[in-house]
Amino acid sequence: MNKLLLALVTIACSATVCIAAETHGDKETKADIAKHRAIAAAHEGAAKCLESGKKDDVCIKELQAACKGLAIGKFCGMKHEH
Repeated sequence: MNKLLLALVTIACSATVCIAAETHGDKETKADIAKHRAIAAAHEGAAKCLESGKKDDVCIKELQAACKGLAIGKFCGMKHEH
């Protein structure tokens, strides 16, 4: 029963997100695209920082600075496992 309820809630939330996404106008869609590109550029900068041999802490601070106001969370809207 709990699994069924969880599945129904997940489907409902997904449907809500899809409906909300469809109501964006052209202006909002273009703004979303620009934000995604800016976030991607911030993450590309973090990758290059790590490739250069800098320490994780330094690169995370650079990522946070580049991403300020773009995404939520310490890792600019994206976190992966280590």
